Amino acid sequence: MPGIVEVEDLVKEFRAFERREGLLGALADLFSRQYRTVRAVDRISFEIRPGEMVGYIGPNGAGKSTTIKMLTGILVASGGTIRANGYIPWKERTKYASTIGVVFGQRTQLWWDIAVVESFQLLRKIYNVSESDYKTRMKRFDEILELGRYLHTPVRKLSLGERMRCDVAAALLHSPPLVFLDEPTIGLDIVAKEHIRQFLKDVNHHSGTTILLTTHDLSDIEELCPRLMIIDHGRLLFDGGLKELKRLFWRDSALKVDLKDREEADRLGALELDGVEKQRLDDMSYRLRFPRDQWTAAGVIRRVVNAAEVRDIVIEEQSIEEVVKRIYLGEMFQESRP
Repeated sequence: MPGIVEVEDLVKEFRAFERREGLLGALADLFSRQYRTVRAVDRISFEIRPGEMVGYIGPNGAGKSTTIKMLTGILVASGGTIRANGYIPWKERTKYASTIGVVFGQRTQLWWDIAVVESFQLLRKIYNVSESDYKTRMKRFDEILELGRYLHTPVRKLSLGERMRCDVAAALLHSPPLVFLDEPTIGLDIVAKEHIRQFLKDVNHHSGTTILLTTHDLSDIEELCPRLMIIDHGRLLFDGGLKELKRLFWRDSALKVDLKDREEADRLGALELDGVEKQRLDDMSYRLRFPRDQWTAAGVIRRVVNAAEVRDIVIEEQSIEEVVKRIYLGEMFQESRP
């Protein structure tokens, strides 16, 4: 089955004006401007299959939003190809727009001064959604997102969380097969995030909607996306599952060890374990951090229980935030291969 999104050697370059310093520099800029070329997206290739939920993440300035804007047809690529829903987004923009849903977390597609329900009715007519389909979808949206209480409120009077629920529903009102979400949970509280996540799971499961999600909240990725793509400086560093990501980048493991008493803790502190970092947490507990290529958790535990009387041991799993932070700090994908 062909991909619903096919991207090959995608490139986007911008010309950036370099302003010179001082009054003389400002005068010189009036007559002769200096520019430099910035490559925001650098030969990215990937394919997304129908029904996938894919996380697309990276640090600020990595090229995430630029990629999304090319995928939605807002920006024209400088090089490479995109085919999504059978269209080239920037060449067939009008036909393509009716087959996708888009949410940009900082911008709303709802009309600011009219009630939410009026925006939905306008969108229904724009997308030629039948009255019966509209009612069915609104009923389902209300069951998960609890939209009923907001429908007759002007958009400008909604809180951020309330507006985001309405924006996500608006993007899916015409039941598009492909949805792009750029920071849909930014600034939301735990309850609002959970409503949106449950809604996205529902439309993916029941309608087979394909979703590409960019976010800085990695809990969104863990909750929603079996597949993750990481971009930095315009290049795709990783494309795979969360388990594969941890296998490649998770270099250290940790144990939290609670000892019987202070004497036993002192005994553990004196134990020689080459390559193991020991951090004393209090009088009777330690955290032991060790490289996975040198030690196994079982090997460390065996040495510990043979040296001191242990009350409890907890294996601490490294969070996805720590793994991704390590990548953002420059530990490249190739360097992490075993």
